[in-house]
Amino acid sequence: MTSPSSDDDPAPKGRAVVRLKPKAEARAIRHGFPWVYADELVTDRRTQSLAPGALAVLEDGERRPLGLVTVNTKSKIIARMLDRNPEAEIDQSWFETRLVRALALRARLFDAPFYRLIHAEADGLPGVVIDRFGDTAVIQPNAAWAEAHLSALVAALQTVTGVTRVVKNGTGRARGLEGLAEETALLAGQIDAPIPVPMNGATYMADVMGGQKTGLFYDQRPNHAFAARLARDAAVLDVFSHVGGFALAALAGGAASALAVDASAAALALAGQGAEASGFADRFATRQGDAFDVLEALGAEGARFDLVICDPPAFAPAKPALEAGLRAYERIARLAAPLVAPGGYLVLCSCSHAADLASFRNASARGIGRGGRRGQIIHTGFAGPDHPILPQLAESGYLKSLVFHLDG
Repeated sequence: MTSPSSDDDPAPKGRAVVRLKPKAEARAIRHGFPWVYADELVTDRRTQSLAPGALAVLEDGERRPLGLVTVNTKSKIIARMLDRNPEAEIDQSWFETRLVRALALRARLFDAPFYRLIHAEADGLPGVVIDRFGDTAVIQPNAAWAEAHLSALVAALQTVTGVTRVVKNGTGRARGLEGLAEETALLAGQIDAPIPVPMNGATYMADVMGGQKTGLFYDQRPNHAFAARLARDAAVLDVFSHVGGFALAALAGGAASALAVDASAAALALAGQGAEASGFADRFATRQGDAFDVLEALGAEGARFDLVICDPPAFAPAKPALEAGLRAYERIARLAAPLVAPGGYLVLCSCSHAADLASFRNASARGIGRGGRRGQIIHTGFAGPDHPILPQLAESGYLKSLVFHLDG
């Protein structure tokens, strides 16, 4: 296929054309890098006039087509690759092709249909997250292009997976950056109660209409499982517990007791329902409050636990928050370490994109030292395989989990 010979020539299917600057590196895009940054693209008047989420043919500096992209001139990532074929039609069939591939991977990994089905760029749908809860799916269309094609995506999702209930979770920082309104809506079916989710031998309750994100965090599944291996006959403290993530897995692993701490009464109520459904209610307790305050109070009370887990929200979601975020991670470690019984275990987690593994590990080690303890790292965990990573976007691997065996 030949590229347009002038700015006035039509693109395939009459689409707009956006072009890399002559010095921009097109090779990375040809080799799979999915993003174009604002300083790499010619942003002339016509490009600037494109609505957020518009489709365009991306060309290199010599006018050779590289593929079909979605454009948002308000973002530092000004273009995201959708298809290497510049003539691709973004319709139901196009979505079905990607969903079939994603479903085949998850079906290979999991025995039951409870997993992250679509993980954005890594599954070929930039800015789109889909979590599956049996016959229910929750879509996060965090990019303007996905919002514009939502009906085709939902139709494809139902055709490929057979789900009968579909929720749109349109909340979060990413949508604001795309100029999208926040909203949660039921797109198909009826949902009247939290959905029970079997995972790691426990039953979790996911509030897909009103909970955090999609209602459950599947990314921690393998880290829950590793912690559960340390939990037999143990007294467990799960801080930032949400709906009982580590606590319920630990109880399934034979923990003697588990105390779940969270600021959200609603989340703790769901954790309690999960403990009841799992048959763990007699070994499970909750404590509502600010995590830092509760950690300090437990320290003052002289409380000790064989296994302590701290899984906070992202303290450093972006680079401007990195320094403050690392201080927060250090403080968490400092407060948590003294609560670990001699020879016990401390699990510290970070879901901050801006804090890389080395920075998070160093902050955690400083905090443990300031807490008067020493230890060894026995395990480093990441998100599960239903959260794949493009090798060209290794930095998108946001989740880190460090397991320390502390001194006696």
